[in-house]
Amino acid sequence: MDAHRGTVLVDSTAADAVHPAPPGSALPPFETLVSRHGAAVLRVCRALVGAVDADDVWQETFLAALRVYPSSGDVRNREAWIVTIARNKAVDHHRRNARVPEPVDRMGDEGPGDGDAVVRSVEAGETAGTVWAALARLPRTQREAVVYHHLAGLRHADVAGLLGNSEVAARRAAADGMKALRVLLAHEDKDWT
Repeated sequence: MDAHRGTVLVDSTAADAVHPAPPGSALPPFETLVSRHGAAVLRVCRALVGAVDADDVWQETFLAALRVYPSSGDVRNREAWIVTIARNKAVDHHRRNARVPEPVDRMGDEGPGDGDAVVRSVEAGETAGTVWAALARLPRTQREAVVYHHLAGLRHADVAGLLGNSEVAARRAAADGMKALRVLLAHEDKDWT
């Protein structure tokens, strides 16, 4: 199994997770970073780019992190650092896809409102697809706040840093996003029953 699917590659102690290495000291093996934060980064990738492309963005994230890992000794919060890289890779992914036209059988086959998340959820046939589709409908700030706080497990202060706003604003965006997500999912449940 892959490390980002839940298999631990390196044994790590709880003390290491609570007390990261002080700046300037020897870095732990990169595998430790993957085993500790891989699952959270995959959830962020799925939320930001969808289930189909999440694995590719996850790999790009950890490759980019590996390239700069030797010079990252002064990073105090490795989880926030790696989630920031994931967010940047997701933005790169969206920019690349915006420039590549999607092939269609005939012009005008897609109606207004047909979206990737809905298609993926129908193809996957899973309840999770409905959640990802509803998450994709949230405003950007709310969606990112929900992803970073509730899916990646970052503190609101770290979410604020990623969003470029205050901790209070990040907390509000996460709460509003969860409220809107509950409404969207309740509406989806009514549509399917």
